[in-house]
Amino acid sequence: MRVVAGDLKGRKIEAVKGDNTRPTSDKIKETIFNVMGQFFAGGRALDLFAGSGNLGIEALSRGIESAIFIDADFQAVKTIKQNIKTLGLENQTEVYRNDAFKALKVLETKKVTFDLVFLDPPYGKIALTELLNELVVKDLLNNDALVVCEYGIGEDIQYDPAKLEVLKQAEYGTIGIHILRKR
Repeated sequence: MRVVAGDLKGRKIEAVKGDNTRPTSDKIKETIFNVMGQFFAGGRALDLFAGSGNLGIEALSRGIESAIFIDADFQAVKTIKQNIKTLGLENQTEVYRNDAFKALKVLETKKVTFDLVFLDPPYGKIALTELLNELVVKDLLNNDALVVCEYGIGEDIQYDPAKLEVLKQAEYGTIGIHILRKR
């Protein structure tokens, strides 16, 4: 994997060893960033179920000011930390090993808010509807924040249309993408 655009364009991102994670393909990554806008003028990102940190690192390369990476898998956290070190992003990032729902509670307590959130859980194992609801209820999204959901086709995703609007919904083979904006 490589960073596609921005300050770190062309730099390598190591994948997590083993079968516990599934990296987002370059095609899907390009689609996501084409819809959201190619570059950012600051802001904070949350890469939940971060895996290698691929999406959060891409956002940092494209102008997001800081990012928090969270994954429950030890090997994933180790890989994220190595990628961050290799790319010189230590001052812009925080990395935590935690369950997604517990992490959201901690972020709520700390009153941390985000301009961009990536939700890329193991397909069919985490309720994206519940995660989306938690982001809104816990007031973790700034106004106009973007939320990117990657999921397996056939998974049910629901959200309050009064709180989140769809910017793009697409399917790529067995993968679905929702890009939402907080109203």
